[in-house]
Amino acid sequence: MLLIGYGNPGRGDDGLGPAFSEAMAARNLSGLAVDTDYQLVAEHALAISTHDVVVFVDAEIGGVDAYSFQELEPGVPQALGSHSLSPQSVLALCETLYGARPRAFVLGITGTEFGEVKEGLSATARANLAVAETFFLEWLEQVMPRSAAATA
Repeated sequence: MLLIGYGNPGRGDDGLGPAFSEAMAARNLSGLAVDTDYQLVAEHALAISTHDVVVFVDAEIGGVDAYSFQELEPGVPQALGSHSLSPQSVLALCETLYGARPRAFVLGITGTEFGEVKEGLSATARANLAVAETFFLEWLEQVMPRSAAATA
């Protein structure tokens, strides 16, 4: 399984994706590869092509709950000149270029302070991050029981 956390930590709560992926990487969970980036790009299609499951993690603006979690389907690829792609576009590129179609999910963690050049997460974002981590570890235990249980 591959987890990709993305966003800009220099823009307040936009750093939720990287904060999440770094926290999961620090746990050294067996069977979970972790990548952290500022944005999704075409090169991520190659990275996900070698995995059966991928989880994209990003900050969510205007979320009702601490986090949202949903399964994704490939979408229409964006122009390759784009500097940032949606998870659905990366999945479509993966399928088109590499013939792979991993099961994919997106975890959106609700933040409240975006846009301003500022390091660090808001108090609300930190609380939502903790709730999302708990959810993900429980979900991971159901998806990969032996590996998650052995290292959590």
